[in-house]
Amino acid sequence: MKKIIENIKKDWFILLLMIITLLVSIYLYPSLPDKMPSHWNIKGQVDAYSSKLSGVLNINLMNIGFYFLFLILPNIDPKKQNYANFKPAYNVIRYTFHLLFVALQYIILLSSLGYKLNVGTIITLWIGIMFILLGNQMGRIKHNYFVGIRTPWTLADETIWVRTHRFSAPLWVVGGFIVGILSFFSGTTAFIGLMIVVVVISIIPIIYSYLCFKNIKN
Repeated sequence: MKKIIENIKKDWFILLLMIITLLVSIYLYPSLPDKMPSHWNIKGQVDAYSSKLSGVLNINLMNIGFYFLFLILPNIDPKKQNYANFKPAYNVIRYTFHLLFVALQYIILLSSLGYKLNVGTIITLWIGIMFILLGNQMGRIKHNYFVGIRTPWTLADETIWVRTHRFSAPLWVVGGFIVGILSFFSGTTAFIGLMIVVVVISIIPIIYSYLCFKNIKN
């Protein structure tokens, strides 16, 4: 509990941003329509709506929930002693996801108020930035059970964990730049390209970790 309280004090900036976003959402509540956009298709068109209350609270509450989840995970991980060795990287991962939720909330609010946003471009670009940020930290993530590339082989052997994450780091960064470029193309092209990149940067590390396992075993 003491460590969690200390982390909360150090996270004042991201907490302030989350609180401001929640307060802005509540402040705008009377001006928002009864139905708010909640999903966009690959062409950037709204294809699902939620109630006003859900549109104001859902993402904000999810963001707050994930904040406390991220604080709790290191304390219940059997490898919790390793988190101290990659704390800066863990914080980058946490903050990246929190900023994504904040961005999504403002997109929903602005779209509900009638502002014309190219949601597909914004989301795809932000995903590209996320891949770059996460890729830059991947080689620093130590052996654990919650964060990183968790395959049967990386979890079973710390050497395979290290090799896989060092191999995957530049792969994710390059994938992020490709996704960033794709964000400026048409919705369908960007979506298909994004899916291909996601599959590549997800599957190749899994295959690589298995090959490392076979190599060490032999």
